Amino acid sequence: MSGKKSAAPKPDMTVKQFKETVIKHLRSTLGTYEEKASKQAWNQAIAASVNEFIFDGVSRTRKTHAGKDARAVHYLSLEFLMGRLMSNNLQNLGLYELADKAMKELGFELADILEEEPDMALGNGGLGRLAACFIDSMATLALPAIGYGIHYEHGLFRQEFFKGRQVERPDQWREFGSPWEICRPESEQVVKLYGYVETVYENGGSHKVWHPGRTMRAIPWDIPIVGYGGHNVNVLRLWESRADKFFDWDVFNSGGYVDAYTESVQAETVSKVLYPNDETDAGKELRLIQQYFFSAASIADVMRRFRNAHGNDFSKFTALNALQLNDTHPAIAIPELMRVLVDEEGISWAEAWKMTRETFSYTNHTLLPEALEKWPLRMIQHVLPRHMEIIFEINARFLKDEVETKWPGNDGIKRKLSIIEEANGQMVRMGNLSVVGSHAVNGVAQIHSDLVKKDLFPEMNELWPGKFLNVTNGITPRRWMKACNPRLSTLIEKHVDADWPRYLEKLTALKPLADDSKFQKEYMAVKHANKEDFVKVIKELTDVDVSADAIFDVQIKRLHEYKRQHLNLLYIMALYRRLLINPDYDMHPRVFIFGAKAAPGYYLAKEIIFAINKVAEKVNNDPRIKDKIKVVFLPNYRVSLAEKLIPAADVSQQISLAGKEASGTGNMKLALNGAITLGTLDGANIEIAEEAGEENVVIFGMDVDEVVETREQGYNPGHYYQNNEELKAVLDWLDSDFFTPGEPGLLSAVKHNLVDHDPYMVLADYQSYSDAQSKIDALYRDKKAWARAAIINTASLAKFNSDRSIQDYADTIWNLKPIKAAAK
Repeated sequence: MSGKKSAAPKPDMTVKQFKETVIKHLRSTLGTYEEKASKQAWNQAIAASVNEFIFDGVSRTRKTHAGKDARAVHYLSLEFLMGRLMSNNLQNLGLYELADKAMKELGFELADILEEEPDMALGNGGLGRLAACFIDSMATLALPAIGYGIHYEHGLFRQEFFKGRQVERPDQWREFGSPWEICRPESEQVVKLYGYVETVYENGGSHKVWHPGRTMRAIPWDIPIVGYGGHNVNVLRLWESRADKFFDWDVFNSGGYVDAYTESVQAETVSKVLYPNDETDAGKELRLIQQYFFSAASIADVMRRFRNAHGNDFSKFTALNALQLNDTHPAIAIPELMRVLVDEEGISWAEAWKMTRETFSYTNHTLLPEALEKWPLRMIQHVLPRHMEIIFEINARFLKDEVETKWPGNDGIKRKLSIIEEANGQMVRMGNLSVVGSHAVNGVAQIHSDLVKKDLFPEMNELWPGKFLNVTNGITPRRWMKACNPRLSTLIEKHVDADWPRYLEKLTALKPLADDSKFQKEYMAVKHANKEDFVKVIKELTDVDVSADAIFDVQIKRLHEYKRQHLNLLYIMALYRRLLINPDYDMHPRVFIFGAKAAPGYYLAKEIIFAINKVAEKVNNDPRIKDKIKVVFLPNYRVSLAEKLIPAADVSQQISLAGKEASGTGNMKLALNGAITLGTLDGANIEIAEEAGEENVVIFGMDVDEVVETREQGYNPGHYYQNNEELKAVLDWLDSDFFTPGEPGLLSAVKHNLVDHDPYMVLADYQSYSDAQSKIDALYRDKKAWARAAIINTASLAKFNSDRSIQDYADTIWNLKPIKAAAK
């Protein structure tokens, strides 16, 4: 026990006062009354009541930071997967139980009212959810911080299934507005695009002037981020794109009714949807513009605030500002800051470059070459002509002053480290730009950070010893246990200090209870109750009946080949085949649960979804297997659905090919809530095993070195196909019409990808995976051993608190100190 006093927030209002405030807003803000109000109206009235606390907190926090002239971090991320905010805000303000009682007295269940809130779907997966956890922790730790992103109208997409195939629908998360955001038109910025660059000669020197061909307005929407305890409320600022000129009256009056809106429509497209399909040049260009749009608006906002406080004296700029690139999406911010400092502020190149490097740091999230962004040089030259000049200059000086000095005459290393790739048409390597333009580069799990140094950027690491660091990812326990798993939180608080959501290390006090039979029964009763709740969710969403007595085996993550949902599928098919051969095959009943979206242009990922759904259709309706297997693919997987599923999960599948998953955060959420990790030695799985003990996880498959060795020896997936009878049989099923009656070959794409290519070595790891699943089955049947392992997982996950991650950033990268907001 740490001995720290309780940090649990304490509300300064009564149930009666909260009720009165909600009713006041129901009447005066929404113009309705108790007998007539819908659940949506009650939801909005509660939000308005909570905002009385929140916006006061925003004002106090901003005033405190301005008064202290505090150093701040600006967190640039293309994704912020926020989910719903009501429950999280109530928990962080200490108002949840009070609001629950108040709504009961008004005749409602708070949980039902919370369901009226749409997810703030501003991200795709782990990257965006991590960013959401991080800004929560920044506020909780009282760090001066602001998140910057895009105010997407539609977010990613709402996923539906039609005849087993993914269909993308618009996700209109703010169709009727959001009570949590406020527009700040006074902080509007103008973003330039296209045009040409002029060299102006005057006073014996020269400077560059960018004449844009088009401009657009960036309108900021602020979403308050409430820290745990409610003392500090930071801001997430999201930029909405609008036309610089709304409406062309001359065109309209001459009969061009549609054309009059053209400029507005083109501008608004930039913040219309997350990740437009980039299979076409137009789609690629839109993505590039998106990235520049929010980066440029954010840099302009940072400069605006700095100028307001310090005028044209930039001597303190790097001392007061840190800019964090969350992946390469905002990398264009590096030449943008250089453009502003050199072209607009008249600072010398050398001084501006020193300031830029000292200001930026970069988080790498992937080792996949295709995910390290590259943009066609001609496209950047067309869209951002001045930035391409700046990138050329950065690269030339870098190669001459640093690479040539370290490796004189070595053109091979120059080609490898150059920001400009010459092969296959000139491309701009945004990963190289991010490393060259930052003072610190971090990976997100120890193995990932080691591989970034060893495999991804080895020469850069040699050039700048100490620049490459590790900051293992984390999750916020406020949302990912306290809010989403109230039963387990209540049980824990009988044995642990109430401030455990702030000091997660206090959960270690549960370890002595892992062998206590009474606590084991209480713990597993919580799990079973959560599963019973989720049985109803499955029925509602998929119309599939499942039993809470079965093992809930869960794989929830973005659909990608390297995450290997198709490895899971092969095992499901193998189990099904075993049961058809022997209906008395000895196994504990199991429900395989998937949640995943595939990128709209990712053909094979969508084929894997289709295959899972067709196999599920056959398995779930086959009476011969006596319900021993059920397969459920939840449509439209999102944060609010994860909050229901994670507390109910028994098994956490983290089965990426070793060396491909940077970290993962779903593995942390599931383990914290008592799911047993079934995983490879990849990402944070390794550190989870270290913390929880290898006996409390189930590890399988090749490690990173074995993957490299297998590939170097010439990996042949056909060998595994021909020499494993069970594996061959289930793969051959995919070529038949067994799961698609009358339509043979509909699932062949999955088989032929694996047998002919198998880039992520699914077949090589199959037998080890199958054996590991047998271990899961045996462990689950030993009720005491399973309960013990689950409890140890919950008690051992303190390292994976996002508060710890952010403290690491603050200490080792940002040099940032906490500043607690002044009291009321």
